[in-house]
Amino acid sequence: MKRRTFLSQTTKPMIGLSAAMLAGNPRQVLGANDKIRIGLVGCGGRGLMLFRAYSRDERFQFAYMCDPDPRRGAREFEWAKAEHNPHIKRYTDFRRMLDDKNVDMVMIATPDHWHALATILACQAEKDVYVEKPMSHNLVEGRKMIEAARKYNRVVQVGMQSRSAPYLYEAAEYIRSGKLGDIQLCKIFNMKSDRPFHADETLQPPKELNLDVWLGAAREKYAYVYASKGWLFYWDFCNGDMMNDGVHQIDIARWLLNQRFPKSAYCTGGNFAFDDDREVPDTQCAVLEFDNQIVTIENTQNMQYMQKTTLDMRNRSEFPLWQHNATRIEIYGSKGLMMVGRHGSGWQVFSKDGQVVAEAHGQFPDEPHKDNLYECLHSRKRANADVEEGHISCAWVHLANISLKLGGRKLVFDAASEKCDVPEANALLQRQYRKPYQLPTI
Repeated sequence: MKRRTFLSQTTKPMIGLSAAMLAGNPRQVLGANDKIRIGLVGCGGRGLMLFRAYSRDERFQFAYMCDPDPRRGAREFEWAKAEHNPHIKRYTDFRRMLDDKNVDMVMIATPDHWHALATILACQAEKDVYVEKPMSHNLVEGRKMIEAARKYNRVVQVGMQSRSAPYLYEAAEYIRSGKLGDIQLCKIFNMKSDRPFHADETLQPPKELNLDVWLGAAREKYAYVYASKGWLFYWDFCNGDMMNDGVHQIDIARWLLNQRFPKSAYCTGGNFAFDDDREVPDTQCAVLEFDNQIVTIENTQNMQYMQKTTLDMRNRSEFPLWQHNATRIEIYGSKGLMMVGRHGSGWQVFSKDGQVVAEAHGQFPDEPHKDNLYECLHSRKRANADVEEGHISCAWVHLANISLKLGGRKLVFDAASEKCDVPEANALLQRQYRKPYQLPTI
């Protein structure tokens, strides 16, 4: 029997057994001084950033490092074995660790197409979850992730760190107080500096790679993508940069506006900036309609003069030059204009004569987000960036992308059923899954 066949046939029964056993497992009731034992899934750039940040925190300990490519994170694994946890293990298929009852939490930093399945399997194995943004690859996946978290009573925190930023709580309080007035318009920007992507379909993935696991639900025709280092540019793996990076600003805006699902969504765009091989758009603009409010999301990939808040500015009391800030939010109230930034950039409110009438500096929110996770793992409360918040914020982009794929068709959305008004759109609310990587029954 092939290894992939064995895993596909044995993982679900084992997870079911684990769920039944761990429901009453005292190890799941954490004491105040217990370390949170983590199984890391994905040892690429973002995964290793998380590994370095959490391994320096004595409240956490890594028990596993999993990646389909065993070369990734090899140096960090050796360091961890010598300095962090001598019993740490590594697998190319993370599912092998799910029956270890000593793992408290699974940390998911894979490409986007693995986020939902990994989260659901971890919940079924009675593990809490930290999952990177964007939380889901499609709208149906997001709802299934919520169902799994609730059924198995799991804490699922999404990597939307701004949900834990004190300066943004101050911004929300300012808006709720009525000082900004009525808000009919909000503009969200994700204006990046990218370069053309050219795929080489003759490239072969490295022999060390467990290609079947890396592909997951994605189609096998994309085997070359790993070697091309281009998964961010294909629909099978992600949803473009409006989702990949812009979801941070979208989530901030949605929180500040106190909005959930839009009544309708419209999006237009395409590959205007680069003559290259990407499938996802390099330029797009979405318009979302709510009761008495319009939100626009503008995403570009060829604005060399637009900049994210730099690393050295993120913990300083300094505001960006707003018109050149690549990841800003503009909230137009009847009494003033609020400019809001990510990454600890703070916020300012301007009057009609251009004077600053209110402001707050910020700090990069990684540490408070980590603190919130640790507290929730003990209290069993829902995290600031709970799985449901992640789902709704992702839904804004999922609907925009579906409209784009349908030629810019305006979609009317029913929040109760999470369906659109046209069958063609509903057919795109989920993907086709390559066997055996379908979503399990909740």
